[in-house]
Amino acid sequence: MDFNVKKLASDAGVFFTRAVQFTEEKLGQAEKTELDPHLENLLMRADCTKNWTEKILRQTEVLLQPNPIDHTGARIEEFIYDKLDKRLPSRTTNAELLGQYMLDAASEFGPESPYGSTLITVGEYQKRLGGAEREFLQTSAATFLTPLRNFLEGDWRTISKERRLLENRRLDLDICKARLKKAKQAEAKAAAAPDFQETRPRNYVLSASASALLSEEVDKAEHELRIAQTEFDRQAEVTRLLLEGISSTHLNHQRCLQDFAEAQATYYAQCHHYMHELQRELSKRTDAGGSSGPSVTPSNSSSNKPGTLNMEQMQLPVTGTRKAKVLYDYDAHDTSELSLLADELITVYTVPGMDPDWLVGERGNEKGKVPVTYLELLS
Repeated sequence: MDFNVKKLASDAGVFFTRAVQFTEEKLGQAEKTELDPHLENLLMRADCTKNWTEKILRQTEVLLQPNPIDHTGARIEEFIYDKLDKRLPSRTTNAELLGQYMLDAASEFGPESPYGSTLITVGEYQKRLGGAEREFLQTSAATFLTPLRNFLEGDWRTISKERRLLENRRLDLDICKARLKKAKQAEAKAAAAPDFQETRPRNYVLSASASALLSEEVDKAEHELRIAQTEFDRQAEVTRLLLEGISSTHLNHQRCLQDFAEAQATYYAQCHHYMHELQRELSKRTDAGGSSGPSVTPSNSSSNKPGTLNMEQMQLPVTGTRKAKVLYDYDAHDTSELSLLADELITVYTVPGMDPDWLVGERGNEKGKVPVTYLELLS
């Protein structure tokens, strides 16, 4: 390998000089150029942003993946797939695994037996819960974790690199200031006590030559100082522009927080709905297995199922009609319910004595019960 010895020696000399300057500053033996107060505030704000972003990122990862071993394995798997430039496969959640175990157990005990059929029902809902959890994890990773990680691994690394370069430029500037100060002190000392006592021409020439060398050294130091000051000012401006971009980072992270909160709300609403449906299914089984009371059968229609709510019975005085936006798709379980499509607008209202988890929804000529957790009421 071909080494540039002169460049290597020059870099080593610069590094040593900076180290000496830094040490003397720490010991209070050298002056230090202070940064602009605005730039100092930006640096403090950037450090605060970096530190809290790291903490929020780590704790969110713990929230989404509580088991430290699983979390470490997930990060390693994510790193490998990222290096291979491949999409990370979706991971089976614990709820999905539990649901599959229940379904497998039901096939062993007999799906027609009371225990087996109950295992099938609970297992299917556990898999639904697991699917909702998996979707929540994927959404949170894409809309929240990834932007935070991109800031730390991208923007922050660039800022750190430019800050280190700014610190080196400041050290070079202070080195030049100290060198100029020493050169001027030596020149002033020589001018205050010239060696003209000797009348021999040789001593006079030597003294004049020394004075000229000192003057030349001062000029050289001033030139180097001007260059160092220019480079320092330029680097300070570059660093300042990068640090002012932290405001945009805050706005971006604010939007990511909103997306994360929305993903959480959707996930918990789905879980609430699934568990409510599971309770209804299990309650129907319990009622069917025990003494069944009189079922509610519409008087004017024999086609409706016993126990379902007749839509004609819902023609009661409304207690407020409002528009609602559908958050996600919903498939009706029986004729009394209304199927929904995500993002559509429907009219909703309630009737006296109705379950608070449900509303009456209307879309054109269609009407039926709709779950509240699937809606966003509009003013």
